Amino acid sequence: MNQFTDLDTPCVVIDEDRVERNIQRFQAFCQQHGVQLRPHIKTHKLPYIAHKQLAAGACGITCQKIGEAEVFADAGFDDILLTFNIVGEPKLQRLLALARRIRLTVVADSRTVVEGLARAMAGTDAELGVMVECDTGAGRCGVQTPAQALQLAEMIQASRGLTFRGLMTYPKAFSEPKVEAWYRATQRLFNQHDLFIPCFSSGGTPSMWHLAQAPMVTEYRIGTYVYQDRSQIAAGACTAEDCALHVLATVVSMPVAGRVIIDAGSKALTSDLLGLEGYGQVVGYPQARVVGLSEEHGTLDTTGCAQQPQIGDQLLLLPNHACPVSNLFDEVYFYRRDSRGEARVERCERVAARGKVT
Repeated sequence: MNQFTDLDTPCVVIDEDRVERNIQRFQAFCQQHGVQLRPHIKTHKLPYIAHKQLAAGACGITCQKIGEAEVFADAGFDDILLTFNIVGEPKLQRLLALARRIRLTVVADSRTVVEGLARAMAGTDAELGVMVECDTGAGRCGVQTPAQALQLAEMIQASRGLTFRGLMTYPKAFSEPKVEAWYRATQRLFNQHDLFIPCFSSGGTPSMWHLAQAPMVTEYRIGTYVYQDRSQIAAGACTAEDCALHVLATVVSMPVAGRVIIDAGSKALTSDLLGLEGYGQVVGYPQARVVGLSEEHGTLDTTGCAQQPQIGDQLLLLPNHACPVSNLFDEVYFYRRDSRGEARVERCERVAARGKVT
């Protein structure tokens, strides 16, 4: 199997040259600015890609759920940041098992979460790192003031089995000045109480090239950059030539002129709009619009296209949001283009952390 025509659709195809270029380019950018890169694996969920990221110089990886961290620990990754409040005894017991195997860091934004972590670690020989999550304007999780961050950090330091490892935020895109101001105010307060902040962590793909506007940041977490997608083009983070992940689909019906039906619906293309018009971009047909998704059917409006696709044609679709697409397929296909520009499929990878939502 070495050409797209050999693949059954719908499926995910990934340009490996673009993946490697994306990894190397942003790693070099972080090194240029003295920032540690800790990529988020929730975008690709593949140890295969995470190994490329570590080989390029990443300091470790970021996971969003325990299930992801368990999969990657099994794959040999030994420095993981888990950026989600862990609540409930079943999850805390899984967390303890992980902390006994690897260097594990989690986040917390309340006394309740810290108390649960401390209870899980009490009486064990394991060590768990904890970062205080700060809301710097995104309006999701996080303490609301530097004073609250200090209170939690002191509580973490006083808890046996827990180690304070710094501050973490997931900011609103293009709000680096707010992140900088928040972190500077927090550092001043911590200095007054002789408490050292080991790490200032931030992240996000849309404003990835603006990280220097927050020089307090010492670690950057980023996920979508490895594939890029239509929403990141709109944000100015990349161009279409940087986008590595596409959904390969087949035209299965043309009931009337200008209406093209493909075999990729909401179970293959994400229904995320993210402020965009339509559910993706059809490569080679810039005037085509992906106007509708049912479960297994995608509807294209091609009335503005000079050339029309035909039944049986394969089409490449750039999704609005690459991350959910990774979680819709059991496996993905990596390809490289030869000197003539023809795609040659080189490997199939199982999406190891697919469906790990707990």
